[in-house]
Amino acid sequence: MPTPSSTSRNSPHIAVIGGGPAGFFAAITARRANPHCRVTIFEKSARVLGKVKISGGGRCNITHDSPDPRELATHYPRGHRELIGPFTRFGATDTMAWFTARGVPLRTYPDGCLFPASNDSQSVMDCLTSAARQAGITVRTRSGVNAAAREGYRFRLTVADGKTLTADRVLLATGGKASHGACGQEYRPTGAYALAAALGHAIITPVPSLFTFTVKDPLLEGLAGIVVDPVSVRATGVIGLQPESGPLLITHWGLSGPAVLQLSAWGARAFYEVGYRFPIAVDWVPGLKAGGMDQALAELAAANTSKQLKTFGPWNLSRRLWVRLVERAGLDPARRWGDLGPRQRTTLARILKGCELQVTGQSAFKEEFVACGGVPLKEVDMRTMQSRLTPGLFFAGEVLDIDGVTGGFNFQACWTTGHLAGLAMAAG
Repeated sequence: MPTPSSTSRNSPHIAVIGGGPAGFFAAITARRANPHCRVTIFEKSARVLGKVKISGGGRCNITHDSPDPRELATHYPRGHRELIGPFTRFGATDTMAWFTARGVPLRTYPDGCLFPASNDSQSVMDCLTSAARQAGITVRTRSGVNAAAREGYRFRLTVADGKTLTADRVLLATGGKASHGACGQEYRPTGAYALAAALGHAIITPVPSLFTFTVKDPLLEGLAGIVVDPVSVRATGVIGLQPESGPLLITHWGLSGPAVLQLSAWGARAFYEVGYRFPIAVDWVPGLKAGGMDQALAELAAANTSKQLKTFGPWNLSRRLWVRLVERAGLDPARRWGDLGPRQRTTLARILKGCELQVTGQSAFKEEFVACGGVPLKEVDMRTMQSRLTPGLFFAGEVLDIDGVTGGFNFQACWTTGHLAGLAMAAG
């Protein structure tokens, strides 16, 4: 029976498939932990770290200021329980220290998001590529891996140019790519998912997360660019899905903003299953309880008796949006506040606290797509990121069934899983 040689154990060749944040972090960690190992990063495109480049509008939201592992894990619709242990071993505080120690000062914003002080994602890219170069890591671009097979204690990889090579350990870290097939349609894995499947893993159909809502409704026409902060948005037809609060942005195609993106993340699988056609209800004034709306409107009416409803938008609502809401309630915007009776106030309150809109589709949030699905976490040892099915195979980043809401959480999952995988691969 073949056994791994001492050379292979002590000086393993590690093949990292995917030149993104998780792949780079794992490669750097492995070389620092074991300078004798040989590490090669295989990237199918012409450039590495493409997602880092475009993230955060070109600023790169590195992580979130969440030092407590349990609190940090609550921001992941998929993976929140399984990530508590990994975050204990390498969490947000460790990420901050890692980048700061390598010449990337960070700035924390009031919402907890951390960006490089330069406000330029190039700072993060330069840091990672420099660290990889100093560590002696080989980076091969335009070198996607098309096939992988286990042969004894090693792996045989087929690169895009048709050449084959062997590796002692393989890390799949290509990021996540959502399927565009309809619910119920057979999913055929591609890319890293196909490699994982060929090596014995099941694949949970990857579908979009963190997307905006397509809404065609007269209420929103001509209001693109208006921000309401905060609102509360809930998907009225999805049982068990909690409302999400935060800023909402009206766009040319519908709705966006943190409240919508968070709802899309938590409801990603459910929304996919209904073909992205579902009703939502928007609470435009979440700071006021439904039971207190009549009194609030009565007080406004008493203070503005002779003014028309369209004169101003209360509660920091844009006047143009307010007029649309008044019209949705069946009221004439030229009506005077003093003419509002109990019935009109009740109708207006209902629209303000639960304005119903129909979502008819989804679209990507800028270019920062995130996929929900991938390699099931039950098939991975979350202490080392090694496959429970195929020894020597590791995973990091979004190829796993892990995704977070906006705010630096998806990058933190890359740093954490990459770090743990790197240590384990180096240890042999």
